[in-house]
Amino acid sequence: MDPRTNPFAPGAGAPPPELAGRGRIIESASVALDRMRNGLVARSFMLIGLRGVGKTVLLNRLHNEADAQGFATVMLEAPERRSLPALLAPSLRAVLLKLDRLAAGSALAQRALRALGGFVQAMKVRYGDVEFGVDLGNEAGLADTGDLDADLVGLLQAVGEAARERRTVVVLFIDELQYVAEPQLAALITALHRCAQLQLPVTLVGAGLPQLAGQMGRAKSYAERLFEFAAVGPLSSDDARLAITAPAERFGVRFDEAALAEILRQTQGYPYFLQEWGKHSWTCAPQSPVRLDDVQAATEQAIIELDNSFFRVRFDRLTPSERRYLRAMAELGPGPHRSGDIAHGLGREVQLVAPTRAKLIGKGMVYSPSHGDTGFTVPLFDAYMRRMMPQLG
Repeated sequence: MDPRTNPFAPGAGAPPPELAGRGRIIESASVALDRMRNGLVARSFMLIGLRGVGKTVLLNRLHNEADAQGFATVMLEAPERRSLPALLAPSLRAVLLKLDRLAAGSALAQRALRALGGFVQAMKVRYGDVEFGVDLGNEAGLADTGDLDADLVGLLQAVGEAARERRTVVVLFIDELQYVAEPQLAALITALHRCAQLQLPVTLVGAGLPQLAGQMGRAKSYAERLFEFAAVGPLSSDDARLAITAPAERFGVRFDEAALAEILRQTQGYPYFLQEWGKHSWTCAPQSPVRLDDVQAATEQAIIELDNSFFRVRFDRLTPSERRYLRAMAELGPGPHRSGDIAHGLGREVQLVAPTRAKLIGKGMVYSPSHGDTGFTVPLFDAYMRRMMPQLG
């Protein structure tokens, strides 16, 4: 069929043509933001899930809706090895300037800008990656001590007071939050906790890999009460079918039942993979309806494309010892697996391979769903490792 009308759109964070199965999460986040704007208590919101489940798509959707409804929003992605102050400062300045304009020179917005100026100057000394070319002045004694825990509390409190004056909510949308170092994550949680205690309208909507929940719990024991954790997983059978059939039907294209069943079997309901199989099934089918043999041909193409992009970019970041560890995991199947079983597959003691496991967790390749267990953060990666390294050696 014509590739020009192919509705399926695999890509990092690219919105699918049909956002199926996420209505409850979208509504829960929307309710929380509306409650805060009305002066009521609501928890910050955290999207937790593996790669390829659509966390970034959801985060972008929530950000776009909040922005359209007049909330003061910040959209960020936390890269590896960059500090939280360097990430926050430029975007908070943009938000505060907007609040200042809306309030026609608000004294509280100006005070918050000076707090940000003091924060930046203090953090430049502590974090070498903080670069800020604008002099905002400073408010003596506010967010300028150089202690991130204390200064971030002071800064977000000043931001919250300015937002409350404008009857809006400052919403920090942060993707890949698992890459924020735990001491800095603890400071952010502390600041949000203080804002919640004072009923100031500052909140976080974050997204991260499954290990993020544990990181936040270690950073601050009360994190589980401060955040609503929304598990983002593979789609149900009905929602996965809808993700394929609804976009196709807009172009007058049908998938027969055997074709749909095969797509669901191959993708296991993961949204990113549904887009890949939908795209290639459309290309391989000469006409509607899309049949089983079209999907079988598409499977070969989808696997080649995934191996050369989605999987490969992650594989290329691995050291030889890390690749062997993941290959030993793959030998056991999709997982999760006991760390002792993985070590046994490598012919080594658990303690000797623990540093490799820790590095893989740091790189976002594996996570620990429970004590002593290890799972892939990338669905279907076990099959990829067996293709790439046919022998464990």
